[in-house]
Amino acid sequence: MSYLLFPFKIIFTIYGFALFVLFMLLVFPFVVIASFFGKVKGGNFIYSICRLWADIVLPLWGIFHKNIYEIPHNPSKQYVFVINHISYMDIPIVIKAIRKQHFRVLGKYEISKIPIFGFIYRNSVVMVERSNAGQRAKSVYQLKRIIQKGISIVIFPEGTFNETHKPLKEFFDGAFRIAIETQTPIKPILFLDTYDRMSYKNFFSLTPGKSRAVYLDEISVENLTLKDISVLKEKTHQLMEKKLLEYKATWIQ
Repeated sequence: MSYLLFPFKIIFTIYGFALFVLFMLLVFPFVVIASFFGKVKGGNFIYSICRLWADIVLPLWGIFHKNIYEIPHNPSKQYVFVINHISYMDIPIVIKAIRKQHFRVLGKYEISKIPIFGFIYRNSVVMVERSNAGQRAKSVYQLKRIIQKGISIVIFPEGTFNETHKPLKEFFDGAFRIAIETQTPIKPILFLDTYDRMSYKNFFSLTPGKSRAVYLDEISVENLTLKDISVLKEKTHQLMEKKLLEYKATWIQ
């Protein structure tokens, strides 16, 4: 049956990609204008544009999103958001899931090379080139500066797609080091359905359906020091893993 559906998936993905390009071209002039207003005001405006883009494009893709709050969320509070990374759809869903507070995403440097989209990307995310130690240090510095300006940050602590059938890959230290150094609480969010909407295995796998983001309870870093990075990292990993199992995330075997 999957072989019979494959041509339709290709057609649907082409349709989805065409919509993506169309709306990207429509918002591009506004992003160019926003880029002249600096990293804070301009960046916040770019994210507002991206939210509008997500509000229009995701329903046209047949993707309908909702947030699930296990604990009431305080949007006026600053966080280091940590999210599992399982799909090409994760970035659009970040824009949809975090609505009422300013934030910046840590993203891969390679994506900035894509024509036109790369310009939007460079002006909206903090880029990291993980193979370059100097660039990694620079991105950490930029993220800490962003927090100092009262803006939250979003990090995928697995670094790359989780291509295992486990709930999560191992986490890198960066998010937890920054949280401790800036005394900013960790706020884990789970993406339950992005793997089903577009798998990392195949770009031609866009499918309509539900999208859920689960907000878990924040994890305090009060009084923690850099000696506690491993403990904080493991505590966060265990909580997210436990909840992914409870919600029966479909990639887990």
